[in-house]
Order: sequence, then structure tokens, then C-alpha cells
Amino acid sequence: MLVWVIYDIAKNKTRNRVAIYCKGYGLYHVQKSVFLGTLNKNEIDELSLKCDEIINKKEDSVYIFPICDEDFKKVKLLGQAFDKKMVKDEVIAKLF
Repeated sequence: MLVWVIYDIAKNKTRNRVAIYCKGYGLYHVQKSVFLGTLNKNEIDELSLKCDEIINKKEDSVYIFPICDEDFKKVKLLGQAFDKKMVKDEVIAKLF
């Protein structure tokens, strides 16, 4: 399923590890603390557990939002937004 991973993490080391985890799952880096891509249920659970183990729960936050294809097509990109077509192509390529 298509997911957004959005985080606000105070320490650079922890923030970098979360980014590495996201990249390791093939997610596309769309902004400094935002990733987008396709994960199955097990991958979402694994990523959640990995992040939960390293973040400081009193000051950090990680959000994993599933989004359906229909809603993704409705996303509005303003300013210097990422290339939605490129993300969609990567997501489709990952499925095959």
C-alpha cells in the first residue's frame, strides 16, 4: 500500500537512522523529513518497530499514513514539490 512517512526528530543521529530505514524499504525521499512509497503490512510493522526502538518518545514523532491511489491522485503539489509522476512510476516499478 502507498504510505507517507513523516517525522520530527530532535537528534541528527536518530533522524539519520530513520531516513536510512525508510530508504532501505525503497521509500522515495520527497522532503527533508518526509518519505513516500509502497510498503506491505509486514514492512509497515517492521519500520514502525525499528523507529519505535530508537526515537525519544518524549520529544520525537514518526507518522506512517497509508493513502489509497485515488487519494494520492488528489494530492496538490505547490511550489517546489516532488515529481508525483516519478514517485508513482517508482511505486509501480517496485510492484513488478
